[in-house]
Amino acid sequence: MSNAANPTKVITGKVRFSYVNIFRSRAFQPGQDEKYSICLLIPKRDKETVKKIRAAMEAAIKQGISEKWNGKKPANLKLPLRDGDDERAEEAEEYEGMYFLNANSNEKPGIIDQYKNEILDPSEVYSGCWGRASINFFPFNSNGNKGVAVGLNNIQKLGDDDHLGGARTSAEEDFDDDFPDTEDDEDLLA
Repeated sequence: MSNAANPTKVITGKVRFSYVNIFRSRAFQPGQDEKYSICLLIPKRDKETVKKIRAAMEAAIKQGISEKWNGKKPANLKLPLRDGDDERAEEAEEYEGMYFLNANSNEKPGIIDQYKNEILDPSEVYSGCWGRASINFFPFNSNGNKGVAVGLNNIQKLGDDDHLGGARTSAEEDFDDDFPDTEDDEDLLA
């Protein structure tokens, strides 16, 4: 919900999580600051969430014009909401029929389940599960790049689905055969 008190904040509808990095901060390039991050896949049919995101981006653009971009909207403005059908569907089918955006934070987000219980186990929130996110949009002007970025506030997991990035098996499934005992084991230790 985008609210009048903070027009740049959005609570999404049900979205799919991808590239989940919310339990431990991480730098993606050498020399970068470590951050918590997530990619949100937003179904195009969720018109309400898309409408709230577009309104929050517009509010961030207005803020950028007055505070960061010398009173005018830059011609080459980078915006965070991207079309999965145009940019990623050929290489990753989960992007079909979706918009997507990346959100990050220097601080660990709050992570809860559908009953508002804190989730502590990192395996519970993974790339492929569904949930909601509390995010905020803000203008940036960095190294000649100008645009709107997305801050990550909190995550709520709502349901499970297939893991993205391939089928994942358990350790028990991977090692279901008994390893044969051989007399050559002593040679390995020598």
